[in-house]
Amino acid sequence: MAHASDGRSLEFRLPDLGEGLTEAEIVRWLVEVGDVVAVDQPVVEVETAKAMVEVPCPYGGVVTARFGEEGAELPVGAPLVTVAVGEVDGAEDAAADGPARGTGAAEAPAAKTPAAEKKAEGSGNVLVGYGTSEAPARRRRVRPDRPAATGVSGRANGRVRAAGPVDGPVRVAEPADGPVPVISPLVRRLARQHDLDLRELAGSGPDGLILRADVEYALRAAAAQGGRTADQEAGAIRVPDAASASSGAFSAPSAAPRPDGTRVPLKGVRGAVADKLSRSRREIPDATCWVDADATELMRARTAMNASGGPRISLVALLARICTAALARFPELNSTVDTEAREIVRLDRVHLGFAAQTDRGLVVPVVRDAHARDAEGLTAEFARLTEAARAGRLTPGDLTGGTFTLNNYGVFGVDGSTPIINHPEAAMLGVGRIVPKPWVHEGELAVRQVVQLSLTFDHRVCDGGTAGGFLRYVADCVEQPAVLLRTL
Repeated sequence: MAHASDGRSLEFRLPDLGEGLTEAEIVRWLVEVGDVVAVDQPVVEVETAKAMVEVPCPYGGVVTARFGEEGAELPVGAPLVTVAVGEVDGAEDAAADGPARGTGAAEAPAAKTPAAEKKAEGSGNVLVGYGTSEAPARRRRVRPDRPAATGVSGRANGRVRAAGPVDGPVRVAEPADGPVPVISPLVRRLARQHDLDLRELAGSGPDGLILRADVEYALRAAAAQGGRTADQEAGAIRVPDAASASSGAFSAPSAAPRPDGTRVPLKGVRGAVADKLSRSRREIPDATCWVDADATELMRARTAMNASGGPRISLVALLARICTAALARFPELNSTVDTEAREIVRLDRVHLGFAAQTDRGLVVPVVRDAHARDAEGLTAEFARLTEAARAGRLTPGDLTGGTFTLNNYGVFGVDGSTPIINHPEAAMLGVGRIVPKPWVHEGELAVRQVVQLSLTFDHRVCDGGTAGGFLRYVADCVEQPAVLLRTL
C-alpha cells in the first residue's frame, strides 16, 4: 500500500443529490479518519429535503479528513472528505519532476499504462446527477482585496451600492462578466424579488458560492442603512429631557421580545413541504369541487377480485386505475404551466403521485407510467413505495416527476378536504373515508357505502366544466365499475 507521502490527497465534495436540492444534513458518518475506503464505498449518510441517501466516494485510499459534524447542514459543493490516494506508478512523479530536472528538450507524452487508463475512467457509479470520473484539477479563485466592512446604502438600477460601515462583514464584490456563482434557484428568486444584483455580492460558500444567507444579510444591511438614512433626514434624533438625562433613565428602545414556546426548525422534509406548499399557494389559482358517490359496487368488485385467487388488489390501486382512465378522457388535468413561456404543457405520460404520511413527515412517492399498469401492477408498486417511505429508503427519483396526485385522506378518518396542489402539477384527487350512510338506491332508501370525492385543480389549465366532467366520470366509475370496461 502506498504511503500518504507517496500519493496525493483528493477532496470529495457534496454532489448534487437531485433536482432542486441545494443542501443536505449529515445524519451519520460511515467512516473515520484513518479508515481505508474503496472506490464507491459509502462514506456518509445524509438527509436531503426529499430522502435519506448514502453518498459513495469515487476515490479509493485513506480518509485524512472529514468536514462537518453529524447534524450539520452542508451546501452542494462543500467538501465532505479528503482521501489520500496512492500513485499508480512512478510515471506521474517523473512527469512532475521532469521540468525541475530539465532535460533541455521537450519530450513526447508517455503512453498511459492500463492501470492508469482504468484510473482515469473513474468508477462509473452515478448518484443522481454526478459522475465519478477522474477528479478535475482544483482551481483557486483569486479575489481582489476589498474593504473589511462595508455597508449598503440603497439601490440604483437594480444594484446594491456600498456606503458607510455597518456592523458585520457585509461582502461586496466588484461586478464582473460571466456566470454568477449561484446554484440554488431559490437564491436567484429571492434576489430578483428584491431587485438585488448578485454580481455585487461575494459568496461565503465554497469557491465563492453565493448562499441564501449572503442574500438575506445584504438585504438586512440595506434595510438597516435605509432606516438610518430616513431617520436622519426626518431629524428623528431623540434628545432626552433634563429629568431623563439627570436620572440616567434615557436608553435606546429595546427589540420586541420573542414569544415563548418551543421552536422547531423548518428544515429537511418539513422545510421542503413548507416551501412547496407555500409556492403552490402563491402561484396556482386553485379551485375545488366535490361530490358524494356510492362506492358499494366498487367494494363488491374488489371483494370478487380478491376471492378469485392471486395477489390481493388494494383499494388505492383501483382508485388509481380510475384516475388514469379519467385523465385519458380529460388530458387537460395531466399538465403543468410554464410561467416563463406562458404555455400550458400537456403531458403524454401519467406519473401518479400519492400522499403518504411517515415518521419523517408527508412525502409523495411517484408511480411511474401509471397509465400503463393494471390493477395488480399498481398494487405491487404502491406496496413497494409505501414500504420504502416508511423505512426512509425513498430515493430522490422516487419523489420527483409526478404529473397528478391521488390523496387518500380517508385513512385519517375524515370525509372531505380541500388539499393544496402538489406544485408544479395541475390537479389532485382527494378521497375521503368510505362509511355506511343512508342513500337512495333504485328509488328506495338504503344503507350504502358512501365516499366523498374532491378535485382541486389549477384554474389556468381548464375551466369548471372540464374539472366537473373529470370528477363526474370518476364518481361514475366508483358507483359502476363496469364503466371502466369501455377503456380496458
